[in-house]
Amino acid sequence: MSQILITAGRMLLGPAGAHVRDGAVLVAGDAIVAAGAREDVLARAEPDCRTLDFPDATVLPGLIDCHVHLAFDAGSDPVSTVSESDDATLLLGMAGRARQLLDAGITTVRDLGDRGGLTVRLREAIGEGRVSGPRILAATAPLTARKGHCWFLGGEVDGEAEIREQIRYNAEAGADVIKVMATGGGLTRGGPAIWQPQFTAAELAAAVDEAHRLGLPVAAHAHGVHGIAAAVTAGVDTIEHCSWMTEDGTSQLREDLLAEIISKRIPVCPANHPNWRSFAKRVGPEKAAELFAPMRTMAEKGVRLVAGTDAGVPRAVFGGLVSSLEFFEHLGVARVHIIEMATTEAASALGLDGRTGRLAEGHRADILVVDGDPLAALDALRAVRLVLAGGRPYIPEQAALRGTQQQSVHEATRALAKD
Repeated sequence: MSQILITAGRMLLGPAGAHVRDGAVLVAGDAIVAAGAREDVLARAEPDCRTLDFPDATVLPGLIDCHVHLAFDAGSDPVSTVSESDDATLLLGMAGRARQLLDAGITTVRDLGDRGGLTVRLREAIGEGRVSGPRILAATAPLTARKGHCWFLGGEVDGEAEIREQIRYNAEAGADVIKVMATGGGLTRGGPAIWQPQFTAAELAAAVDEAHRLGLPVAAHAHGVHGIAAAVTAGVDTIEHCSWMTEDGTSQLREDLLAEIISKRIPVCPANHPNWRSFAKRVGPEKAAELFAPMRTMAEKGVRLVAGTDAGVPRAVFGGLVSSLEFFEHLGVARVHIIEMATTEAASALGLDGRTGRLAEGHRADILVVDGDPLAALDALRAVRLVLAGGRPYIPEQAALRGTQQQSVHEATRALAKD
């Protein structure tokens, strides 16, 4: 099995901001053989291994987006696009969007709702190397109430028996995670309000029980306070959005419920929109501060926050993860912790701890090389030079277009062509 040796001026290993100068990572197949100081890693390299040198760059774990919807196109009306597209057309678009994620250095995504199990088909095509893209954890059809949020994706249920039946169906279809719409959402016209609960605590508990019986985690879409409370009581594995919405349109964080989320160590994926700056500008600084306050409190109190974009909903572009991460910098979160939200913490929240999210021996070879130092400026994460997803090298098109990188990219391309 041929080896690839990547050397760089800086290396972020993953946990707690651990980093080294003049580092290297050695890959064989889809796994990391060694990572750390260059001299130590070189000692384990075979004489004929391919070497890619990036002296002015940073190598770090591939990024993780914990909340995307590959079936949606991020246009002004993704629901109509899904409804009017046949499976072949939709799957082709999903493959293109998967490549956009890889362009942005994202090597793992959790897709939280599609139609007809198309994400499972795309996941298999990527795994077999027929299509370029990140590793996908697929939810297939999200469970929702009759004509509830995202009912058009095929997961409508009513009562505990149907909830359990749909979860078994999703599992048989190849789901990696079960998505439950605990509250309404803004995407579904005429559906329940964003704050409104769609299931009782008992129904959510039945969903968790059935999913866990099948070895699957449960992700709960929950904007409203009552839906969040029901999800926590039910024992879901992650809470999506968690925006603390109430009937009067305000956000009201409940301290007792927050303490329970923290004590149970339930990861929260805010899935904040990459275009959050425009939203803040549109509503004005005072209203934005009010709406952002609960998330600031969660960050300050130590909630396990993980990165996600809700990519696919209107104007939430694929590959906009860095913009979403900058939201947390706006809230005062340290860059080292923000990077962990998209690497080590995200991997742990998705049940992939020990398999990805850090550069360590035995971990999957999910690797990102960027210009600059993301610990000095998160914007460096946008300057992607090379991505390895499961050990497969990928050079984003934009890297070849940057004149300062032209020579190194061409050298990398020639080296990879030797395979």
